[in-house]
Amino acid sequence: MNFAHICVVLVEPQGPLNIGSVCRAMMNFGFSDLRLVNPVADHLCDDARRMAVKASGILEGARLFPDLPSALADCNLAYGTTRRFGKYREDFLHPDDAAREFIPATQGGRVAWVFGREDKGLETSELDLCQRFVTIPTDDACPSMNLAQSVSICLYETSRVAAIACGKTAGRKSTSSIATLEAMYRHMRDTLTDIGFLDPQNPDHILRSFRRIFGRAGLNDREVRILRGLWSRLDWLNGQRREE
Repeated sequence: MNFAHICVVLVEPQGPLNIGSVCRAMMNFGFSDLRLVNPVADHLCDDARRMAVKASGILEGARLFPDLPSALADCNLAYGTTRRFGKYREDFLHPDDAAREFIPATQGGRVAWVFGREDKGLETSELDLCQRFVTIPTDDACPSMNLAQSVSICLYETSRVAAIACGKTAGRKSTSSIATLEAMYRHMRDTLTDIGFLDPQNPDHILRSFRRIFGRAGLNDREVRILRGLWSRLDWLNGQRREE
């Protein structure tokens, strides 16, 4: 099965053993696109190579990025993994549910699994770039999982669901790229702040709710253009109001 449109993104991974183990898990389940965001560890050191075993090609082919936006620039959809819950962290999927959404989405473009740091996971600003949140249900006595184990579970579910759904995903609309969506959100923030809908001291408070709504909708390019047309119309009407 071809998973060329699926990438695995590790944000600031700290352990070379984990990076090597992730490569091995990727090869186990048929994935090859590994992206490392500002890695703390040397991903080509002996420890990483030893854990990668036969997946050294994935390790050596891993691409490095300075930040998460650049790593996701060519992706249309990103699923961020997290164990922490809170005001801006809700509406979670489990890996099997995420995979059922994930596989059809690959027909519309590149999709990313995004994993955070071993010690503190993904920051809220990084989760803002992800349209869906995924958490692995674990026991309260030891809720945090090892990075490589988390990747293995998510990739296993993706591979399993893909095998079941093979040939049954035609007709999925092509979703907009993350770069296109972020441009829309910037326009949206400026417009809604300008008309007084968003609090200029904390515009992202409400904007994050819109991100979740539009993330679930899976906007395509035409839908993004329609929404940006709405923001532009509001900009014009607000300008007219000020002139009067």
